[in-house]
Amino acid sequence: MTSADLIPAPRRTAPGDGLHELGDATTIDAGAGTEGVARWLRSTVGAATGLGLLYAGTGVDLRDGETRIELRIDPELGPEAYRMTVDRRTVRIEGGGAAGVFWGAQTFRQLLGPDAFRRAPLDPGRRWTVPTGTVEDAPRFAWRGLMLDVSRHFMPKDGVLRYLDLLAAHKLNVFHFHLTDDQGWRIEIKRHPRLTEQGAWRARTKFGHRASPLWDDRPHGGFYTQDDIREIVAYAAERHIRVVPEIDVPGHSQAAIAAYPELGNTDVVDTASLTVWDNWGVTPNVLAPTDHTLRFYEGVFEELLGLFPADVSPFIHIGGDECPKDQWKLSPTAQARIAELGLKDEDELQSWFIRHFDTWLTERGRRLIGWDEILEGGLAPGAAVSSWRGYQGGITAAQAGHDVVMCPEQQVYLDHRQAPGDDEPMPIGYVRTLEDVYRFEPVPPQLTEEEARHVLGTQANVWTEVMESQARVDYQVFPRLAALAEVAWSALPAPAERDYADFRRRMTAHYGRLDALGVGYRPPTGPLPWQQRPGVLGRPIEGAPPNV
Repeated sequence: MTSADLIPAPRRTAPGDGLHELGDATTIDAGAGTEGVARWLRSTVGAATGLGLLYAGTGVDLRDGETRIELRIDPELGPEAYRMTVDRRTVRIEGGGAAGVFWGAQTFRQLLGPDAFRRAPLDPGRRWTVPTGTVEDAPRFAWRGLMLDVSRHFMPKDGVLRYLDLLAAHKLNVFHFHLTDDQGWRIEIKRHPRLTEQGAWRARTKFGHRASPLWDDRPHGGFYTQDDIREIVAYAAERHIRVVPEIDVPGHSQAAIAAYPELGNTDVVDTASLTVWDNWGVTPNVLAPTDHTLRFYEGVFEELLGLFPADVSPFIHIGGDECPKDQWKLSPTAQARIAELGLKDEDELQSWFIRHFDTWLTERGRRLIGWDEILEGGLAPGAAVSSWRGYQGGITAAQAGHDVVMCPEQQVYLDHRQAPGDDEPMPIGYVRTLEDVYRFEPVPPQLTEEEARHVLGTQANVWTEVMESQARVDYQVFPRLAALAEVAWSALPAPAERDYADFRRRMTAHYGRLDALGVGYRPPTGPLPWQQRPGVLGRPIEGAPPNV
């Protein structure tokens, strides 16, 4: 047993002296609490190998010629930790909880080889083997995630389910689901039907960065029904992935205002003339700080909580980023609210808005999380922070005793280009290579040991303004998500000391897994001709990011 081809790299391996061969006589013995993992093994590994993987009775002795996959929960291990022991007759996967057993099963699948990631066997007569030995492993961070923006470009439900499988294959356990923005509202809210009847559709779409003269004149849109959401959440839960839904307030709300104009600052803007935005950037049209707006979004969140149960979605993301205050400065209604509450300025008005929903969610057993702008004007008690504008927001929050997810734009925004030069399609932002992501460190050195405990983990963010299709999302996300997965899971040394050459060698096998999964990743040699977008303007940013 070696870690030569495993991603993310496990903590400890001990090689054996032979191979374990699976066959028609291989059965699964699923102990209490591991039944879901057994179903997953049969539906994935069983489909790829063509083996039946029938269920054996728990504790029944092996018969002659039979091999077995044993799944067990061992409370002595951490909740997501696992231990896999393989001899010639038995593959035993033990986890501190069902999640740990599931991550061990992911390692088992990797050891079977890239073809174990296909949906049907290539050769029905093939021998399927894994090396004997032991793997002991546990994640560094409890929060290991991907944020996917489905507002700028809608991803149909099947694509979302596919990405949940891709997260699971990389031992990532958080799916941050960015459901609303200026360019589209993507979740059905039954008490406010115009949010999807009108807010889910825009007349056209800017093609490329907002400086591009090109337009796609086809209407664009789509949304998830409430049954779609229930299916997505259940699918994620089967894969031990938490879903963090995001409903953006009080900025990035033009799609909602276009559907319900009274949500906007009607004393400043003719909100009835607003449409779902067809361009990129930051619109000045933000929610009005009125009681009506609060009651409207309480209704939205009430339906949301019913769709995202607390055991799968303890955190609710409320955005809070990029909220221009110009309309509030001009609005008599907003200024009256500031005076009524005794607030200092518009920043404190936004803080009041965020605090309202922090209290509302806390009373219902949930935790609010928002982008680091929610620090402005005072951070709501109990709120957690997604630190995207570099590290500083996360440092400030952790030092104040608030939990943090580190996702700085300069390091882990996967919409940013992967190489310099003109070949990268619609180049955006900083150059962030596979090696750059691999050397990302989520815990800033400025934090004390106690403060560092507030860093829940990390996630990569994928904003889809210039990703008009699943193929474009694949290109931007992979292979860099594999590097982020190892940063989030493995006990890596300091960034300068990380063995990138070894990671790159292991990626050689991992590209085969991605091929088998049908992922249109960026090849190490650069984009293929059909992955390029010549002549479409992006938004390159020159220079290196600020130091931590």
